[in-house]
Amino acid sequence: MSAKLIDGKKIAAEIRGLVAVRVKELLDTHGCQPGLAVIIIGEDPASQVYVRNKRSACEETGIRSVAYDLPATTTQDELLALIENLNNNDDIDGILVQTPVPDAIDIETIIESIRADKDVDGFHPYNIGRLAVRVPALRSCTPYGVMKLLESTGEKFYGREALVVGASNHVGRPMALELLLAGCTISVCHRFTRNLEEWVKRSDIVVVAAGKQGLVKGEWIKPGATVIDIGIHRTESGKLVGDVDFSTAQQRAAWITPVPGGVGPMTVAMLLQNTVDAALIRRGFKDSGKRTVDLSRA
Repeated sequence: MSAKLIDGKKIAAEIRGLVAVRVKELLDTHGCQPGLAVIIIGEDPASQVYVRNKRSACEETGIRSVAYDLPATTTQDELLALIENLNNNDDIDGILVQTPVPDAIDIETIIESIRADKDVDGFHPYNIGRLAVRVPALRSCTPYGVMKLLESTGEKFYGREALVVGASNHVGRPMALELLLAGCTISVCHRFTRNLEEWVKRSDIVVVAAGKQGLVKGEWIKPGATVIDIGIHRTESGKLVGDVDFSTAQQRAAWITPVPGGVGPMTVAMLLQNTVDAALIRRGFKDSGKRTVDLSRA
């Protein structure tokens, strides 16, 4: 057996195309152009690349991107003041603060200061809570993107055993909630889990977001399983690899994401989709059969 690759680049391009159509419809019908404020603090090289990619994707799809490039000396109070101004700016539909932030800034405080209906990262406790009670509004971009990748395989969700390796607030935990919402039976492994191998071996869907290169061995993968690798690392030779031993896992799985070209492009695509959704939600509009969600109390 050799697993079929789940082409994140292709699926992300399709989603960006649909976003561009929705943006044009919003402009033509309501004269409204979705606006995304992207805040970056300091000059972390990886963050600079991510932000450039996000701004480029906004330009491609017609979303208005507003840049806030702040010095590393920016204080938490200064950042909170900027976010408050953006919260009250009707031309801004989404607010994104690129991580990591300087040590002097508490990222959870920052996340909670962003209005829930402008939280296009999907990190606000209100939005995580909506997902937990099966009424999702703005959804965490990476887990949401993973669900689109899984849907593309045509494999069923109901009743399948799904394992999430990693329990971070921004990826692992909302990933588990997404899979539960889809009808999977969920397990979550983390740094205190005993015998990770046995959990992996029994799982039909394995989503790995532990941030540890090669953590999941290919021989652990259940024959016919679907493997989603969210991790990304650069080896000494410059090659990009994930949290899963890809070459061996590919020989056992039915479907697998490559690194790079799997989950990464989807995160940006879902950010764009969330920005359009936020514009619609805030204005009470509907499109393409989507129902509106009232976040006015958040």
